[in-house]
Amino acid sequence: MVIRVLIVDDHCIVREGLRMLLACDPNLEVVGEAADGAEAIQRARQLRPNVVVMDLLMPVLDGISATRAIRNELPETQVLVLTIVLERVSVVEAIRAGATGYLLKDIQAAELHTAIKAAAAGQVYLSPQTSVYLLDAVRMPERPEPLTPREMDVLRLLAQGNSNKEIARTLHLLEETVKFHVRHILAKLGVQSRTQAVLAAIRLGIVSPQS
Repeated sequence: MVIRVLIVDDHCIVREGLRMLLACDPNLEVVGEAADGAEAIQRARQLRPNVVVMDLLMPVLDGISATRAIRNELPETQVLVLTIVLERVSVVEAIRAGATGYLLKDIQAAELHTAIKAAAAGQVYLSPQTSVYLLDAVRMPERPEPLTPREMDVLRLLAQGNSNKEIARTLHLLEETVKFHVRHILAKLGVQSRTQAVLAAIRLGIVSPQS
């Protein structure tokens, strides 16, 4: 059976490169592309691919949110994350969202082909680095994940009442990148809202009430 693949990445050159790499395998057929998470959901509905190769950092809607939506609506479609992001919280969130695999963009073409075929068969495929993070999360779920320096910057600005747009302008980031950091902060602190994140940060001494 030929495996129908949807490529999702906000960089055109990456999508073109992946299309060329997958064209080398007669068992893989690229049926479409999407440049962000929202478009990925729409294209998945239209094309019903067997596997979605999903980036994480994208405008409009990030890859984890898109993965969750696709897996909820199209349970027969598998999602394989292909990203430059190697963080414990990203790996755990992606798998919880329903991703069948998590790979980094430095892999060889042959491994990507293998991973797509494994995903199509419903098999979990993880790079060695990401496997360590998942095992870590299972063995020590109570251990808090430390915030990165950039996440600390975002949290301090959140505590000052700044919007995502204002934070993006201050830190010279894209607004979608700020949203990505905010979601990671919420996950790491184990809270559901920005207000709860600020309160948790104050309680833990990460920021001061005067921040």
